[in-house]
Amino acid sequence: MSLFEQVSKDIVAAMKAKDKVRLEALRNIKKVFIEAKTAPGANDTLDDAVALKLLQKLAKQGRDSSALYTGQNRADLAEAEMAQVAVIEEYLPKAMTREELEAAIKEIIAQTGAQSIKEMGKVMGVASKQLAGKADGKAISEVVKALLA
Repeated sequence: MSLFEQVSKDIVAAMKAKDKVRLEALRNIKKVFIEAKTAPGANDTLDDAVALKLLQKLAKQGRDSSALYTGQNRADLAEAEMAQVAVIEEYLPKAMTREELEAAIKEIIAQTGAQSIKEMGKVMGVASKQLAGKADGKAISEVVKALLA
């Protein structure tokens, strides 16, 4: 079952359970999926790899909005945003731990032969592709900087 089909099925379950927060988050996800399917050049298809990238983007936007609301002393809005992020994250693969991320990046550094911070771009290019969906780009960047410094 594709992510699109899973979300559609979960919308029905959320409606039956009268779970408003979950329903709103799932409808938002489905709206983004439909927009991606109907975009020019998409050929009315949405594979799971593209769907995962969209989910990651939605989760990041939600976390950023929550941080903004928190900074403006709007805890009610921040809490609502994080509740939706929690629903979105259920569909994302489990993120790597800091130790797993460091081990993976050490391996990538060995593959690329990078020696200094000047070669960070080379490492980041490979790491971003290999670790896409498993780790946040910001976390990858921090670990690469720390290991090359």
